[in-house]
Amino acid sequence: MDTTLDDPLVGRVLDGRYRIDARIAAGGMATVYRAVDTRLDRVLALKVMHPALAADAGFVDRFIREAKSVARLAHPNVVAVFDQGTDGPYTYLAMEYVSGCTLRDVLRERGALQPRAALDILEPVLAALGAAHRAGFVHRDMKPENVLIGDDGRVKVADFGLVRSVDSATNTTGSILGTVSYLAPEQIENGVTDTRVDVYACGVVLYEMLTGGKPHTGGTPAQVLYQHLNEDVPPPSAAVPGLPAALDSLVAQATARNPGLRPSDAASLLGLARDARAQLGDAELDAVPPQARAQERTSSEDRTGVIPRPVDTDAVQHTSRLAVPPTSPAPAPDRRRAPRPRPRRGVVLVVAGVLLALGLGIGVWYISSGQFTKVPNLLGKTEEQARSQLSAAGLGVKTVDRKFSDAFDRGTVMNTDPGGGKRIRDNGAVTLTVSRGPETVSVPDLKGRPLQDAQTELTKTGLAPGIVTQAFSQDVAQGSVISTNPAGGQKRAPDTAVALLVSKGRPVPVPNVVGLDLVAAKAALEGVGLKVGPSPEPVNSPQPAGQVANQSLAPGSQAAAGDTVTLTASKGPRQVQVPNVTGQDVDAARKSLEALGFKVKVDRPFLSFSNTVESQSVPAGQGASEGSTITVRTKGL
Repeated sequence: MDTTLDDPLVGRVLDGRYRIDARIAAGGMATVYRAVDTRLDRVLALKVMHPALAADAGFVDRFIREAKSVARLAHPNVVAVFDQGTDGPYTYLAMEYVSGCTLRDVLRERGALQPRAALDILEPVLAALGAAHRAGFVHRDMKPENVLIGDDGRVKVADFGLVRSVDSATNTTGSILGTVSYLAPEQIENGVTDTRVDVYACGVVLYEMLTGGKPHTGGTPAQVLYQHLNEDVPPPSAAVPGLPAALDSLVAQATARNPGLRPSDAASLLGLARDARAQLGDAELDAVPPQARAQERTSSEDRTGVIPRPVDTDAVQHTSRLAVPPTSPAPAPDRRRAPRPRPRRGVVLVVAGVLLALGLGIGVWYISSGQFTKVPNLLGKTEEQARSQLSAAGLGVKTVDRKFSDAFDRGTVMNTDPGGGKRIRDNGAVTLTVSRGPETVSVPDLKGRPLQDAQTELTKTGLAPGIVTQAFSQDVAQGSVISTNPAGGQKRAPDTAVALLVSKGRPVPVPNVVGLDLVAAKAALEGVGLKVGPSPEPVNSPQPAGQVANQSLAPGSQAAAGDTVTLTASKGPRQVQVPNVTGQDVDAARKSLEALGFKVKVDRPFLSFSNTVESQSVPAGQGASEGSTITVRTKGL
């Protein structure tokens, strides 16, 4: 019966902004409505906590935590959260509206899915959870109800209402918040929740998609809990004969009762799922399950709720709690085919559209299959590895796209077109999508790190080492980073260049060694921590032969310890032929001699008023040392 008309929120504008048009679904903790954001004029989904729970601060905190957590993910396979707020007794989340149906709707109408369809749904779910796990969050309530399939075929994970930080996973007592059919043994036994509980739940969901039924069933939730703790999830092929062993293995790895034997997170399971797909042929992927069956309507086992958890494992087996004799095996799942309910026309149309969009129907295949090959599974491979594998398969690379990703490491393949396991004509080309890493990265704090280590760390982080400049520093060792630009901790896009200021160490004053012999000059420089480089050819200079004529670093300047100073030795002054200046005016004679590098002294006799040179101290035509003094004498009385 449609209870929309009885809902007091339908038709109301919440928080002065969100007009509620219809109720979509109701759960144990909240109701979801289709609404319109009257400010932005867009359709969205409004998740409103039940007023009775809004008085519980813990539930309200969880609601707010969901908004903050999902807002950080920004992943195409995660239902986006736009806003969070409160209006009187109503606490709400404004979320992306996905027009379509849930995976639970598909399973109710169709029962077991073809392996290709199951993997087509599982892989984007794992990509979404992989992003959450990479961001440090655990979903904790993965089930078909929280997998949305849009009319366009897109798959999105919803309801992060039970999300919690990986770092906050602890042993708890008292109760568990979750859905009975998908709880991992460690959740039931000791309340531990980390990324592997999501892996377990996805394994159960995959089992449901392949068989049309849950692996553990019982008359009460307690019986289901007992089976999670004491019985392995059976292989899907036990319920649907003919299913490939690769799918049995995938389910077994994901649902191992010992969490240490499961893939560590959703990204790891995604890689295994891709590997499993690559092992299957088209006939195996598209095989119609012979025992496909529709599921019953939602039961208490499908609802999220608070489940009492005993303090120890033995209590779980106690008959007073579970009504299951501890010495007898748990009830075997009832695998009799349930009566198929009459399909509702609306759901059938949606499911049909979704199945067409996902390519779940019977495809048209080329008869001459020998002209085709399969694209290898390249997910998680480096670009170089991917090119090598494609080349080995006789395929090429068409283009390489690079996109941001929170789920795949920088430089690894996050998608291919065609996808892994898909058929492609021999000698065809594949488009690779390579991860650029997260959309923004934090500049590492590199102060005090040696230059080469700092450059390596920047590259590893996804940034580019930029220009290197040097400066003296009293507290940072020579050759290590003083600072970066941008500074450590700032957020930047991948491949942003980061400039490095590197220490030259403490400054060393350069002594004056000009005029010293080479041995004494070298000792003076090395005494303050400087090095002496190879000497060039000696030059003429005013300094006596064998002494330092000049030095490469100016006296009094600052250098870094270990810097090299080059010394040039003198071979004495240059000999210059003295011109004849006798009879010239004194000023003209001075100019002529100084132009040749001589110094000039004028000797004027007492009471001489002449300005004409009468004699010169060095005769004309004779050589004299450059820089030496030539005396010119004027006429006397």
